[in-house]
Amino acid sequence: MEYYKRFVRRNKDYVHSLESLANGLTWLLPERFSESEIGPEAVTSFLGIITTINEHILDTTPTQIRQVESSSFPLSLCVTLLKDLETLVEVAGQQLYGEENKWNFMAVTEAIKASLRLASFRNSGYKVLLHGGESINDGNDHSDFDSRRNVISKNHHENNSQNLEGRALFALSRFGENARTISEPTWLRRVQHQQAIMDPPSPVAETTSLSDFLSEKGISGGFFLTGEVMFILRPLVYVLLVRRYGVRSWLPWLASFGVDLVGHGIISAVRHSSNDFRLSNAEKSELKRRKFLWALYLMRDPFFTKYTRRRLDGTQKVLEPVPVVGLLTEKLVELITGAQTRYTYMSGS
Repeated sequence: MEYYKRFVRRNKDYVHSLESLANGLTWLLPERFSESEIGPEAVTSFLGIITTINEHILDTTPTQIRQVESSSFPLSLCVTLLKDLETLVEVAGQQLYGEENKWNFMAVTEAIKASLRLASFRNSGYKVLLHGGESINDGNDHSDFDSRRNVISKNHHENNSQNLEGRALFALSRFGENARTISEPTWLRRVQHQQAIMDPPSPVAETTSLSDFLSEKGISGGFFLTGEVMFILRPLVYVLLVRRYGVRSWLPWLASFGVDLVGHGIISAVRHSSNDFRLSNAEKSELKRRKFLWALYLMRDPFFTKYTRRRLDGTQKVLEPVPVVGLLTEKLVELITGAQTRYTYMSGS
């Protein structure tokens, strides 16, 4: 493993070229392979994992200035890797065990993500969780965008363009990119090699215990913890309710939206009423990102089937006689409808 790390760090441009070549070769997969969505998703997940690991190796180069996690276990990396795998888990679960049973696998996936996020929340000293745990909240502000995740996301959309849901995800990728770019990046900015040698790495701050946090912040701290834990557990609550009552039931949709509203409301109230909680620009942007993702509720059943789909069909019929525009609208509606069938595309988790 150390040999591989040295190879990646010494040949980062070559490694990036190989990643781009591998992503391009996925277009040459035979048609019979694309008939099963498991194959393309497996290739996409594998390439995403390799890219994520390579970027993590580069970001943890000893000569680089970086903010390291207080835990030796890379929780943020684990969350990112799990998100690279979750669509494959969903597709494989559905095709091998059926639509209803796939929610068992999604429940396990969300439970693992929730556990990792809770651990990351604790290790950060109970700060606002950035990007669902994919970013390390060091309390500082950074101006760089998350180029690594954008590259992975772009490759994911390109690789999946061979099936309906993949093309739909590509059409909707701008939404996810906008949601991410208004908040902090997943990996911190890189600095020049010479400057990294001159300046020592940032020391790891001692983790704040729960008792110390509550004694310092008081009742406001308790409310803040409640709001943040609600945000972390919300996807798991939704999946468990869907598993019990079905995706067509209003209960999972309303319960999930209610948890989002209440949790965000608690954090906002604490933020404005207590001087003990001064959020950084990154944390403020994270709260805005979470509100932006509420738009995904328009794409989840039963709201989508009852309201959004009707609006899309109505718009398609109005624009159908218009040359070119009508054809583009028809394709767009088809892609949106295809993407909507995937929980992982619309989960906001």
